[in-house]
Amino acid sequence: MKLLIVDDEPIIRRGIKKLVDFEALGIEEIFEATNGEQAYELFEKHHPDIILADINMPRMNGLEFSAKVKEMRKETKIALITGYDYFDYAQKAIKVGVEDYILKPVSREDIQQLLHKLVTSVRSEASDTEVKSIVDQYKESYGASDEGGYLTEIKELMEAGVANPEFSLTVLAEELGLSTGYTSGLFKKIFQKSFKEDLMNRRLDKARILLLSTDMKNYEVSDAVGFSDPNYFSTAFKKKYKTSPGKYKEKAREGQ
Repeated sequence: MKLLIVDDEPIIRRGIKKLVDFEALGIEEIFEATNGEQAYELFEKHHPDIILADINMPRMNGLEFSAKVKEMRKETKIALITGYDYFDYAQKAIKVGVEDYILKPVSREDIQQLLHKLVTSVRSEASDTEVKSIVDQYKESYGASDEGGYLTEIKELMEAGVANPEFSLTVLAEELGLSTGYTSGLFKKIFQKSFKEDLMNRRLDKARILLLSTDMKNYEVSDAVGFSDPNYFSTAFKKKYKTSPGKYKEKAREGQ
């Protein structure tokens, strides 16, 4: 994660860098600017995730700078630091999309809490974006041709069967009122893959969504997607995604 500190007073910039445990927050790169114009040049070049900026700066003040940043990259989180306790400044900051507003002098605890809040927001939005992308991919992956008018019914039964460890081709055939052999051939025509492969893919894709969007334990996710054996779930997940469920969730939380 990248941080840009903007303040025309070197002592303020040094103080912030000295006060904060950036490694614990996951902030790996820190850039500094003394005025709004220089800050915007750095912003265009490095696209920082978080910006701490003074309002009262030469060449381009903090509010003008923040408005330009938000116009280009809305997801960047900005907190303004100022010695002015004026309501109209806060109102203007909110209007341009600034996430927070803090008054000088600031303590170590103030800055640490502020940055923790902004880092959490960045990670949360990144996770939400990834989950949405995966859900969209999931929907696209299971579109198919409607062979014999069975598409909608089969898709509904497959969705319902994901969480049921007893769900099988035989169960699907019984629900459709067809023979197992005919259902197997019909399924391949519709989805271009076997029932077994499709069900496994659905279960693992659902598991990935749950790992990213919930605090469920691995065994809970395993159970929620129809695996009666958590070890088998972990093995199957690692085979498809080249990493264990635990490591996948850990990387997602780290914003990687």
